[in-house]
Amino acid sequence: MKYVDLFAGLGGFHLAARQLGGECVFASEIDQKLRENYKANFGIEPAGDIKEIDAKDVPPHDLLCAGFPCQPFSKAGDQMGWNDAVRGTVFFNIVEVLRHHQPKYIILENVAHFVKHDEGNTYAKVKESLESLGYEVKHAQLSPHTFGVPQIRERMYMVGCLGGLNGFKWPQPSTNGEGLSIRDVLDENPSDSVGLSEQVIRCLKTWQEFLKAFPKKEQLPSFPIWSMEFKATYPYKQDSLYKVELTHLRKSKGCFGKTLNTWYRRGILAHVPSYARAKEGAFPDWKQAFIRQNRALYRKHQDWIKPWLPKIKQFPPSLQKLEWNCHGEERDIWKYVIQFRASGVRIKRPTTSPSLVAMTTTQVPIIGWERRYMTVRECVRLQSMDSLEHLPSGTAAMAALGNAVNVKVARLVLEKLLSTT
Repeated sequence: MKYVDLFAGLGGFHLAARQLGGECVFASEIDQKLRENYKANFGIEPAGDIKEIDAKDVPPHDLLCAGFPCQPFSKAGDQMGWNDAVRGTVFFNIVEVLRHHQPKYIILENVAHFVKHDEGNTYAKVKESLESLGYEVKHAQLSPHTFGVPQIRERMYMVGCLGGLNGFKWPQPSTNGEGLSIRDVLDENPSDSVGLSEQVIRCLKTWQEFLKAFPKKEQLPSFPIWSMEFKATYPYKQDSLYKVELTHLRKSKGCFGKTLNTWYRRGILAHVPSYARAKEGAFPDWKQAFIRQNRALYRKHQDWIKPWLPKIKQFPPSLQKLEWNCHGEERDIWKYVIQFRASGVRIKRPTTSPSLVAMTTTQVPIIGWERRYMTVRECVRLQSMDSLEHLPSGTAAMAALGNAVNVKVARLVLEKLLSTT
């Protein structure tokens, strides 16, 4: 069975197909360093940008694998979809290869949100394009944690077969995630680990003070804690703040109770949270709920929160938010897995890792009990890529791992697909 590996990255699909006895006859990857890394691991030098490749120059093959770029369709991106002139149209290059070679099998991977992008129109267009070439297509959302890998990472897998997916069934989960532990992929105090910066430690200590002061008899909030809403009174139940009367805004208070009565609109908007600065439309219901809940939380607990507030104000806005996902557990940040995200400081049980994303250095999961970031090699294990000998260094490796296909999940899907008659 010959296969091609498009948008190859670190080679997740390559590893999965090779484990099933396949032979890679062509790969493409736009990033030069990843091409060099791919060659070092697999002895194949990928071609470059797929938009510069003529379909006839791709060798004949039985299986096409493609984890095509997710940024245009990801919730974390701008969701421009097909309007993204750089990445949103590369799917049509896949179609051209399929049209020219008509391989029997297709496997594609993308973010879980892909099927809902643009109210389902993006997925419908992809499905229609493949069906027009004679492929029957199915999709499912799968995560490594349901197959024994300690990482929650919901992704969309799409499979296709010329003439029909006769007898195809998706691999069945082996677990619901119970009993998993991130410790299974960790090294004990690895020498190449990166420790936490002084600011990160101070921030976590500040949130630990909050947890310690929170009444022990009360359950911690299930909603994200947005400390900038403590003492804030700006209006949020109507239209955009750009359209609220200036006199009304001046009577309200911004982040941490900042007085707004001396500012014009631009200055006022600079002193409310960034998530409150949308130019059009009312606040969505979920955002209104979080604001309302946080303001009520402050009113109820202001006696002990008020002296704590100056400490959290010294950090950037993303560090002023906390997501506590360890309800019912001991309130000790340092016993859990921590991740700094744009949405806030996320604390979760050490059962599974947060989903690996195309991470910046500060977004790499933190092992609280060792006060360090996860290493590249540990993240490699989360993607079931243990056999890779060569990896990019530092930030480049983490970014590539965040974009990578989980090898175990891909292999399980391919096993089912290739048994289709």
